[in-house]
Amino acid sequence: MNLSQLHPAKNSRKNAKRVGRGPGSGYGKTSGRGMKGQKSGSGFSRKRGFEGGQMPLNRRLPKRGFTNIFRTEYSPVNLARLEKIAGEEITPKDLVEAGIIKKEDERIKILGQGDISQAKKIHAHKFSRSAQEKIESAGGSAVIIGSR
Repeated sequence: MNLSQLHPAKNSRKNAKRVGRGPGSGYGKTSGRGMKGQKSGSGFSRKRGFEGGQMPLNRRLPKRGFTNIFRTEYSPVNLARLEKIAGEEITPKDLVEAGIIKKEDERIKILGQGDISQAKKIHAHKFSRSAQEKIESAGGSAVIIGSR
C-alpha cells in the first residue's frame, strides 16, 4: 500500500459553500439568505432550542419528579473491604487512608456483602442489619457515629 495513493471514498468530501463571491457562483448577492427577514441580515444569531416562535420542546415537555433537598447521601462500604484493613478499630480516618472513601467527613453506611473474620470495632453513621449481625457474630461491635 502506497500512502501517496490514498484517497477518501467517492463523494465523501464536499467543497465548502463559498457565499458572496459574485453572481456566477450561484451564491452571490444575498448569499442564499433570501431577500428580507430576520435571518437575512448579518449579526443574526438564533438561541439554542429556538423554534421560530413556536413553544420550544424543553418548555412543552412535562416536568416530572422531585428532588429532596434534605436527602442524606451515604457512601456504601462492604464488609469485604473492611476485612483488608488491619487493626481492631476502624474509623472514617482509616477508610480514607485505605482509599475506600475520599473524605473523612463523608457519611458512611456499612453493608453486609462479604464476611468479617476478626473482631473489629467499626465506627460508621449507619449499618445494614446483615452487616451488624456479621460484625457482632465475629465478636466485634458496630459503633454509630453521632449525627452532625
